[in-house]
Amino acid sequence: MEPVIKVENLSKKYVINHQIKPGDSAFREVLSQKVKGIFKRDPNKTKNVHEEFWALKDVSFEIQKGERVGIIGRNGAGKSTLLKILSQITEPTDGRITIEGRVSSLLEVGTGFHPELTGRENIFLNGAILGMSRSEIESKFDEIVAFSEIENFLDTPVKHYSSGMYVRLGFSISAHIDPDILIVDEALSVGDASFQKKSLKKIEQVSEHGRTVLFVSHNMGQISNLCTRAILLEKGKVVSQDSPSSIIKMYYYDRKGESDAPMVSFEDKKDVPFHIQSVKVLNDKNELNKQFGHNEKITLEIVIRQHSPLTDVLLGVHVSDEFDKRIFTSEFSISDKFKEEQTKTFRMTIPPVTLTPNTYTFSVGLHVPNVQILEEHKEICPVTIYDNGSEFSRYQNANYGCVFVKCDWQY
Repeated sequence: MEPVIKVENLSKKYVINHQIKPGDSAFREVLSQKVKGIFKRDPNKTKNVHEEFWALKDVSFEIQKGERVGIIGRNGAGKSTLLKILSQITEPTDGRITIEGRVSSLLEVGTGFHPELTGRENIFLNGAILGMSRSEIESKFDEIVAFSEIENFLDTPVKHYSSGMYVRLGFSISAHIDPDILIVDEALSVGDASFQKKSLKKIEQVSEHGRTVLFVSHNMGQISNLCTRAILLEKGKVVSQDSPSSIIKMYYYDRKGESDAPMVSFEDKKDVPFHIQSVKVLNDKNELNKQFGHNEKITLEIVIRQHSPLTDVLLGVHVSDEFDKRIFTSEFSISDKFKEEQTKTFRMTIPPVTLTPNTYTFSVGLHVPNVQILEEHKEICPVTIYDNGSEFSRYQNANYGCVFVKCDWQY
């Protein structure tokens, strides 16, 4: 089967112009490198310095018909540049792209709209740009208007639309003109939650009819639920291509950086009554660990130092999933636990078969409820729960939530 999108050694270079004023360090460096030229030009004159920036470098991949592919990466990774090239908005510097079929894109808010034209006129304009006949556009017109929810503003110039109205109309046009390839960037995030949900459902329907979807989002939940494959970009290069879950975990660990360790120590704070000295993640052998089977317990060891007595202090632990969504919270009162000791170790154990296979982080803090937050350390000590032959082995790629709760059943 021939791919509908084939990208070969794609590169995009931008030239950035900097104006360096006298006194700037870069200006002094330029002068020091060209000592002879110092006497031939006015040193007080602003100097233009040109810098090359490669937004994409040797990017290659293929996308098959009907795939829903998520593009993941940090800001500046090259995601939007890639989509603009695929949408034929921007020309590549090097490389080659081959696209089979009609492409419809929703990139930036308002892209493709003429501000002086009404919503009605822009529907016909966009359809014509994409090669549709007037009769084709008319056959889809009522569906586009109904989906966009802008009936009352249909004959208003779009320059008076809010950003949300722009997105609703733009997405509705893009999704309803029967594109072979639908490209959606972060613009969709401007819409409200109900419209986002409706739009994601529409994207699924588009792909079910054999259409191909490219989707960029910083919302990992949307990528996970919508896409069948994902591509990770970093500094303009493809790092990896795999299932959404695998790519999300790779992206997640990359952005956590040095906090990946199963043990974190903190510099002593003597200006607070209580201070967290360290946090460790331990397995059932009391060893530092970051990989746990679903049926293994996880122990969080937290060392706290007391500098001065204070009542009603709680030690709190938040557990969050790979999308930074909080799963549950546990708290423990520590004020009366020190007595004669200045340093004490507290252990919180998560029982086996509690967290389902996924990636999680911990946030640990000390606070007096509704009065004061003494200390807080967010998203540390990431752990991965994997299925090691537990009861979840029977569920192949099923969405069974984040927590397995053993409820009280009666009959």
